[in-house]
Amino acid sequence: MVKLKKTIHDSLNKLYELETEDQNTIEAVFYRGNTLCVSSQVGCPVKCTFCASGMNGLIRNLSAEEIIQQYESSPDRENITNITFAGIGEPLLNWENVKQAFWQFKEKGLKVSFYTTGSPTARFKELLNLPHSGVSLSLHAVSEEKRKKLIPYGEPIDKVLSVFKEHLSKLSNRKRKMYSIAYLLINGENDTEEELEKLAEIAKDLGVGVSLLKYNEIEGIPYKTTSDEEYERAFLFLKSKGVKTTLSNRYRTRKIGGCGTLMINRLKRGEGKYGAIKQD
Repeated sequence: MVKLKKTIHDSLNKLYELETEDQNTIEAVFYRGNTLCVSSQVGCPVKCTFCASGMNGLIRNLSAEEIIQQYESSPDRENITNITFAGIGEPLLNWENVKQAFWQFKEKGLKVSFYTTGSPTARFKELLNLPHSGVSLSLHAVSEEKRKKLIPYGEPIDKVLSVFKEHLSKLSNRKRKMYSIAYLLINGENDTEEELEKLAEIAKDLGVGVSLLKYNEIEGIPYKTTSDEEYERAFLFLKSKGVKTTLSNRYRTRKIGGCGTLMINRLKRGEGKYGAIKQD
């Protein structure tokens, strides 16, 4: 059983702090007025070095019921039409429970999408063939050395891209629009012109677009965000290479529920860049 413990919100997003029966804490985020971002694990075994969610590794998997209850316990449930597995955890590493939850969400008439590192690839293949509403491959690097630094426990980049390419090669251009590469731009780590050139080549070879995410700085993690000017430069560079590119929307760059920020600081109260943070 999962129960809502606290709601933390700003002018756009609501972060639900939830407690499991064994007193573990997980988080889900309500944003865009219709989307709930759910967690699949307590902690995360992938331990991406830029992400707060996996700083302490994996505590345990969530059951299918605990995943569903993140939706059931939401005060905004009546407004939710979309579920995205983009919260704490790697969905493929809790695959049987995630699959059960997926089908239950579908039975409720909800659209379900995924963010994943693509590891392990055998389950990635299965995910790609589900009747989902979108899959974004969290790539974040274009070389094995850099990806290993940023995503220490992900499978080799060539192996993941090979599985992705095999699936996409069978699809029409219209259906490929449901898939994308997520690339979190981190200052001085993966933002050189050479790396962006390689990213463009990968995206064009796969026939998909790039979701270019802006890094949210996190206390205790040494990475830095790019300036707005550098972020725009990277966006325009990819566009100039013929890659359909989208920027982080305003919901994804918030202290409340922004990319990589779940399970941080317990979100200090006060006035931030985007206005007051409040707790209920």
